[in-house]
Order: sequence, then C-alpha cells, then structure tokens
Amino acid sequence: MSELTLTVMRLGFLAVLWLFVIVAVQVIRSDLFGTRVTQRAARRGDTGSRPPQQRQQAQPAPRQQPQNNRQRRGSPTKLVVAEGSLAGTTVALQGQTITLGRAHDSTIVLDDDYASSRHARIYPDRDGQWIVEDLGSTNGTYLDRNRLTTPTPVPLGAPIRIGKTVIELRK
Repeated sequence: MSELTLTVMRLGFLAVLWLFVIVAVQVIRSDLFGTRVTQRAARRGDTGSRPPQQRQQAQPAPRQQPQNNRQRRGSPTKLVVAEGSLAGTTVALQGQTITLGRAHDSTIVLDDDYASSRHARIYPDRDGQWIVEDLGSTNGTYLDRNRLTTPTPVPLGAPIRIGKTVIELRK
C-alpha cells in the first residue's frame, strides 16, 4: 500500500471518529437539557405584544367543514393546560387535530421529560366528540387515571395526563 493511500485512510478514520464523538455529545446534551421550546408566534414574525392565549385565538379560523360537522351545544370550545410547565395555556378548538409531544411541529410542545416526541393527539370525530389517542408513547397517556390503549372519547373536564402535564377540554 502506498503512503498516500495509508494517509487518506487515516484521515478518513479520524473524520468518522470525530463525527461519532460530535453526535454522541449532541445526544447527551439533548437528554440533559431537553428540547428547546420556541414560541410559535415568534417564528411567524409576531412581535409578542399579546399573551399566548390571545395570539392563539387571534389566528384566522381554518376553512369550515360541511354543515354536519358543527359543534353541538355543551361541546368543548378550548383545550386548557391545567398543570405542568405550560399551565394556563389555552388552545381554541376549531375542528383541527391537536398534536402533543416534544417535537417542534406539535400543536402543544411539551417540555416534559416523560413526554415522547409524538406522544398523543386529540381530534374530533364525525359526531362532534373529541377523541384522545396515544401515539405509541413510552410512558403512556392517561385519561382519568386510566392508561389509553385505544382512541377514547374525552368527556368535558376530564384530565388527560402526559407525564407531569395535565390537559382538559373546557367550554
């Protein structure tokens, strides 16, 4: 083997070794410090002069579904984070699917050590009820102290627990 080939192989091996070290450090850092939670309004260019609850409600409503998908009387109109690091956060229910987890593209980004990247989702069914579904999370999603194994209708005011975070549907 020529000296040049041996030097190139050594440099290649060194580069792969450093790449491995950098990736390992990033994984350890994300485990220690968690994911960075960013304000959605800040990404859209909002100045942030209004509180998060008002910013969420001030968004334009999505295109409405056909007339048979209207909200019934007594059905929830908002999702409220009752406990956890996001306590007090409110999301208006407008017929869209709400995703919960640590991923940055989730509707509600949970900064919770017990939450998965894509932990759960809450969505309306055809009858106007809201359904909660665990998306294969490690630590589970609980509705009224019962671990979810199948998509389950959510009664008004029933606590949905994901780690240290508790979420409720309210009028």
